[in-house]
Amino acid sequence: MKLYDLRSDTVTKPTAAMRAAMANAEVGDDVYREDPTMTQLEERAAELTGKEAALFVPSGCMGNLIAIYVQAGRGKEVLTASSSHIIGHEIGSMAAIAGTLPITIEAARGVLSAQDLQGRVKRGSYDSATTALVAVENTIGGYCYPKENLIGIQTFAREHGLNIHMDGARIFNAQVATGLPVSEWASYADTITFCLSKGLGAPIGSLLCGSRAFINEALTVRKMLGGGMRQTGILAAAGLYALDHHVERLAEDHRHARMIAHSLQESGAHVDMEGVQTNIIFFTVDGVEAPVVLQRLKEEGILANTEGSVVRLVTNLDISEADTQAISSIIERLQLGRMR
Repeated sequence: MKLYDLRSDTVTKPTAAMRAAMANAEVGDDVYREDPTMTQLEERAAELTGKEAALFVPSGCMGNLIAIYVQAGRGKEVLTASSSHIIGHEIGSMAAIAGTLPITIEAARGVLSAQDLQGRVKRGSYDSATTALVAVENTIGGYCYPKENLIGIQTFAREHGLNIHMDGARIFNAQVATGLPVSEWASYADTITFCLSKGLGAPIGSLLCGSRAFINEALTVRKMLGGGMRQTGILAAAGLYALDHHVERLAEDHRHARMIAHSLQESGAHVDMEGVQTNIIFFTVDGVEAPVVLQRLKEEGILANTEGSVVRLVTNLDISEADTQAISSIIERLQLGRMR
């Protein structure tokens, strides 16, 4: 039985061409900042995001942590959505390591507005933390942040002397889905991270982008966290290949997600169709708990994941058009709505 892995877009394997680029990469010691391929990747990331400089980090989690550490730090607060990745999936690192207090805000789909931030900024009291940063995530659950929300948040932040960090792990999905370039999305934040190892198909790594002064500080914090690496050009070559060859093809993942989502509807599942803007699908089945649905799908060769009480499917580089058609056929045959 063939397995179709829809647990995440992080499960992909490097393509043969990407492996060849990695094998042929020119390398040097990046702790000495002497790896030419890594330098090329960081310059490319800065150019794509419209920022002055960029820094390669092993993971998006580290990139987010460094951004918080430098721009907020001990005794400061970060305002963010309660469902954001930095709250739910980064093990409290901002508090445990950066000493920063997260102030979480309930927001539909995890999308904040300037109104959500009103009355939450603290200043000047000796016995309370000072608000320093707003953190947004784009895309969040595959949903693209409305541009007008980001403009409003940026205006609010400037009025209150706050910085903005954007967790842009899947920001290229937002670019492909909306037509707005990454540089425009990034212009609404002071710093941004993006992942190479999610939809772009590289085996490891994220880029943290911001001002040159910020990146100089970030370099020190990366070293403190154990993120200084040596001949990183092997990894940088994968990232450069991904940026050259795997961005526009994200549209295929988005189309495949819509195909599967429609099949789920036909099968009787409740699908958040409005949320299927990129490559992520959320659905539920009446009267059936998510782990039971996962097991039933697994029995048919479809690997899925859960987010709380809902099932999550993520299309990716390793799922072809033929795979998508096979997955859709399996789902429609299962008639999930009749599970009890």
